[in-house]
Amino acid sequence: LVAEMGAAYPELVRAQPLIEATLHQEETQFRKTLDRGLKLLDEATAGLAAGGTLAGETAFKLYDTYGFPYDLTEDALRERGLGVDRAGFDAAMAEQKRAARAAWKGSGAKASDELWFDIAEESGATEFTGYASDSGEGQVVALVQDGARIERATAGDAVAIVVNQTPFYGESGGQVGDAGSIAGEGGVSATVIDTFKQLGRIFVHQATIDAGEIKVGDAVKLRIDVARRARIRANHSATHLLHEALRQRLGTHVAQKGSLVAPERLRFDVSHPAAMTPAELADAEAAVNVQIRGNGTVETRLMTPDEAIAMGAMALFGEKYGDEVRVVSMGSKADGETYSIELCGGTHVGALGDIGLFKVIGEAAVSSGVRRVEALTGEAARAYLSGRDEKLREAAAALKASPDEVPARVLALIEDRRRLERELAEAKKQLATGGGAADGASEEVAGIGFVGQLLEGFEAKGLRGTVDEAKRRLGSGVAVAVAVNDGRASVAVGVTDDLTPRLNAVELLRRAVAVLGGQGGGGRPDMAQGGGPDGDKAEEAIDAVRAVLADQPTAA
Repeated sequence: LVAEMGAAYPELVRAQPLIEATLHQEETQFRKTLDRGLKLLDEATAGLAAGGTLAGETAFKLYDTYGFPYDLTEDALRERGLGVDRAGFDAAMAEQKRAARAAWKGSGAKASDELWFDIAEESGATEFTGYASDSGEGQVVALVQDGARIERATAGDAVAIVVNQTPFYGESGGQVGDAGSIAGEGGVSATVIDTFKQLGRIFVHQATIDAGEIKVGDAVKLRIDVARRARIRANHSATHLLHEALRQRLGTHVAQKGSLVAPERLRFDVSHPAAMTPAELADAEAAVNVQIRGNGTVETRLMTPDEAIAMGAMALFGEKYGDEVRVVSMGSKADGETYSIELCGGTHVGALGDIGLFKVIGEAAVSSGVRRVEALTGEAARAYLSGRDEKLREAAAALKASPDEVPARVLALIEDRRRLERELAEAKKQLATGGGAADGASEEVAGIGFVGQLLEGFEAKGLRGTVDEAKRRLGSGVAVAVAVNDGRASVAVGVTDDLTPRLNAVELLRRAVAVLGGQGGGGRPDMAQGGGPDGDKAEEAIDAVRAVLADQPTAA
């Protein structure tokens, strides 16, 4: 594909390593889905004889919940002589779609767009003055309440206010909208909670009228929340620095896939096929802080998109740009070149030192091939680090150690716990295999050696070892062990190799599991394990296996 289309789409050439890594990751993930689905399918069809049919609802659950394709379900079962209830599957699919349609209320977007188009036709686009000023004056050109235009609004009203020009930034490009205040003659005042854009050119102030009456045509004074804007600017400039830092450390395939720039934090999504290591994140964080301490100026220039890209500005593939774009440059590299150059319509700090401090607080997957980094700047970063330091001191006090000794003390405690868990498990195993009536004594049932054990508070993962030990002591026979925890029972059944031609551990297990109120379970002819919710019937489950042995013909 790169060889065929790379000349027309150079993005393919630049992103080839990312594309290959993503394809490999998708294939690996699908193999895991396939393995998980086949195991679930085995459990769901454990009781079906040849010629049977899997319920459509079960096939749909495999598809909807576990991502196991329907055609693979059909293929897997066809090899075993089983079918699928396609009508039931289609009915379950139709019911899900019906429920989804019923839950969707509709957005009313068409009617809303018509309203904003009318405002735009009458008054033109809003002029944004917020790059150069935190305050300004304007004239109210429209008021909107509950989806309809109104002529006036009074104290207590929640209303959308459109002004011919504004210093308030409307939410876009990941940057949240500004908040602040609007004032008019005669004591009119309103609190702006948020600002957003309609049709990409109408700035809408979502406000509550605090006093007086505001009318279409009124002259008003607008002032943003300066402290809030400063925090937003710091976070926005930090995302640009983070973007470049990640590209330098992870590769040029890293590209922005989304962002959130808010007063209290920033969130940045980038293309990358694997989780970032702590070392990679720490390295990127350190690089950003180097630029902040350098306190370089942030420059903004207007130019054509072609000129911007020619000077090295990063543009997002698939984005549409107008005849003129804003190019934001900041920081410097060791060789004197500009650190970050991007096309951006948002607001930024005047100098990188205004960011203060940068701290990464998390990294996680968003979708296949996309990672999300979350971070803090300025006072929020300082408060976060201060809080972490306080927690470390609390942990040190609890451990009666200095903060520097906490990691070693915690590791020692973890190792002690693991050692104690191993010793406890071994003690329980020895207790379980030590003898007694219902706790390990052997007997003969229809000439077959048998051991049935009821183990209160025993961990299910230890049952196989217990049954293996019982089989070893028997030499020839059947061993059953039931562990009861919090009212739920887990059961394991083992059959010695000489008896597997006559007895199957999976079949014996199903008898026990049915008594416990469970379904499924599986394993091999010599060892099988399952469980059920009725732990109080553990003895009956053992008796159910004993009864099957009692019905066996005596060996010649």
